[in-house]
Amino acid sequence: MIRRAYWSDPWTSIPRGKAQLSNHRLRQPGDLPHDIHFTHICLEHRVAASVGALPGESRGMTTSPDVLIVGAGLAGLACGRHLADAGVSFQIIEASDGLGGRVRTDEFEGFLLDRGFQVLLTAYPEAQRTLDYHALELKKFTPGAFSWFAGRMNKLVDPWRTPGGWSEALRSDFGGFFDKLRILRLRSRLRSSSIDQIFKHPERSTRDALVSSGFSEEFIHRFFRPFLGGILLDGELKSSSRMFEFVFKMLSEGDIAVPARGMGAIPAQLASHLPADSIRLNTHAESLHENELTLTGGESLRARAIVVAADGPGAAHLVGEAEPASRSVTCFYFSADEPPVPHPMLVLNGDGAGPVNNFAVISQIAPSYAPSGKSLVSVSVLGTQQLTDQQLGGFIIAQMKNWFGTVASSWRHLKSYRIPHAQPQQLPGALEPAQRPVRVRPGIYLCGDHRDNASIDGAMLSGRRAAEAVLADLSR
Repeated sequence: MIRRAYWSDPWTSIPRGKAQLSNHRLRQPGDLPHDIHFTHICLEHRVAASVGALPGESRGMTTSPDVLIVGAGLAGLACGRHLADAGVSFQIIEASDGLGGRVRTDEFEGFLLDRGFQVLLTAYPEAQRTLDYHALELKKFTPGAFSWFAGRMNKLVDPWRTPGGWSEALRSDFGGFFDKLRILRLRSRLRSSSIDQIFKHPERSTRDALVSSGFSEEFIHRFFRPFLGGILLDGELKSSSRMFEFVFKMLSEGDIAVPARGMGAIPAQLASHLPADSIRLNTHAESLHENELTLTGGESLRARAIVVAADGPGAAHLVGEAEPASRSVTCFYFSADEPPVPHPMLVLNGDGAGPVNNFAVISQIAPSYAPSGKSLVSVSVLGTQQLTDQQLGGFIIAQMKNWFGTVASSWRHLKSYRIPHAQPQQLPGALEPAQRPVRVRPGIYLCGDHRDNASIDGAMLSGRRAAEAVLADLSR
């Protein structure tokens, strides 16, 4: 596991050597938009226009809305969109200076930095129902992954979506023949199962499910551990098997993608459908009593219905429930002169040594994430380590030098994000039932990924479910 190798003797267990990969340029200056800064600022102003204020500004409320929504993350925005479609007045109260909750994108020195490594699985049914994929200008990862083990970079292709992939997959020594056959069976079984059926399957840990399916310990360690660790933020594979099966089904039916303007374009698109005076930024909800919301500073707001769309810990504080456990992650961004891998694929730490769980050269997937002549490297470390950025960044670069040679020494640290509540922890039992009630008590509702499943899809679905519950109750 990462922590064991990292805290005992950080680098003696890492195979020495250099990944034998091409360093040719995959991107030319002409591939980039003419002005990334202008494009991103236009996006910010368009979002601001949809909510009636620039990020960082606060505004007055409409008079006595029917519904108050606490939180302008994906769940709160989705809830607001469905209420707006039904003609119900609402106000969204957001503590921060912008939209999106955990799904935000910052511009820094011409780079677009998502707040943590995030992707959209295009097969998500609620995302397909709610979002305009064409307008998001989605850029897709190449199916498959690289995994570092045995002192070299090993490539695992997706033979179903890669031309000539079957012969390459069968020749590859990444995984034995029987592990590849079991992936085929797993994929076939999950594609033939509905999402409702998957969330009713017997629940156990992801590791137990993989072992029961016959996968070898070697393949679990070299592929599933870092791959699912990057998605579920669970390097020990203790998460619910239902969540693993849902994610694997989505991966087998669609692509992994990011919007050209960053993941923050998703909440921006949701907000663009809302009334111009519907969001109040920099406004923190301190407490909730019956149908009255008290803000920091003492202001009180009342409405016929209040929807708490904060993250798990914040929602628990307001409604008086036990705080749910969280999965945390740390994300480092680096600027590189050359991409360290030749294809726009996810890169996994298959040997388990060192702090890095996975990384991606995001600018290979979406060139607009980086200025001309630069590559943007996103590195994920599971958990929030008790080290300074300088210390942890030094260990990351040391690990990358073992993989790619001294060229990694030239990578320049841009920014890092430590996210203590990146996802709700979903151990076996957490998804029973798969959809938890959104009505807490009369007039009070909850939504967020902690009410459905820990994904973008779960967040938006819970927002719609909360809106439907509100509409049903208000119509009585």
